[in-house]
Amino acid sequence: MSTEFDSLTTEAYRPELAEIDQLPTLDIARTMNAGDATVPGAVAAQLPRIAAAIDAAAARMASGGRLLYLGAGTAGRLGVLDASECPPTFNTDPGEVVGLIAGGPPALVSAVEGAEDSKDLAAADLRARGLTPDDVVVGVSASGRTPYAVGAVEHARAEGALTIGLSCNAGSPLAAAAEFGIEIVVGPELITGSTRLKAGTAQKLVLNMISTISMIRLGKTYGNLMVDVRASNEKLRARSRRIVELATGAPAEAIESALTATGGEVKHAILTILGDVDAPTADRLLSESRGHLRAALAAARG
Repeated sequence: MSTEFDSLTTEAYRPELAEIDQLPTLDIARTMNAGDATVPGAVAAQLPRIAAAIDAAAARMASGGRLLYLGAGTAGRLGVLDASECPPTFNTDPGEVVGLIAGGPPALVSAVEGAEDSKDLAAADLRARGLTPDDVVVGVSASGRTPYAVGAVEHARAEGALTIGLSCNAGSPLAAAAEFGIEIVVGPELITGSTRLKAGTAQKLVLNMISTISMIRLGKTYGNLMVDVRASNEKLRARSRRIVELATGAPAEAIESALTATGGEVKHAILTILGDVDAPTADRLLSESRGHLRAALAAARG
């Protein structure tokens, strides 16, 4: 009997694995690992499209827009995970990168039946967040058909927001609805239809790129150092000292003095050392450069 799943590669059955439960554990692990190894190649095939989407997203965010991920199930959880890592890594405001999952927070740990089937729920969630044309909405769905993700993109695009559709099937409704459709075709899963596996890995890789490279474009890093890190515990305070050391080569005493003078702000501390300016001047230069340390350094050096 034909079903809606027949055309979805993420739902396809792999007959060669029909006896996988009879194999030794090491053989199963090898089979799974071999399948996982194909995911980066599938992502690589879409890099030009991913890069174009990121450039467009960073431009909106530079104008004050937010990055919002919307999805259901695994896709929604991955969006929430990526968003939740941005404040400690890049010192973003909690409302700057947001993950919304169909069914709300309870859906992070248990299924909320029917939530993913509602386009209206996605539109309501975006309205509740005060969606603006400066915002970037990323609909995430392995199948590319999930109504919640598709509805999010459709509503956001109608409101003038930038839209990105991330799926793992070719010719998906989600990609068609978005300004930037990204389809990472990873093929059938080890366990038929279990899209938390290769599809989930592919989505995580792309979400890593969207958030990380957007933050690089917004000046949240200096080289490959996360100079906007929020030092909220001793581990991160030690990391802050290490970042200033790597960026400046300054002795420990100078680093401690700079961090103390700037209230623990890594980017400001680096600027006081490399630009030979005091803390208030560093704060002004970074404000004028919209947080871009290299531009602030150029200004400090005349």
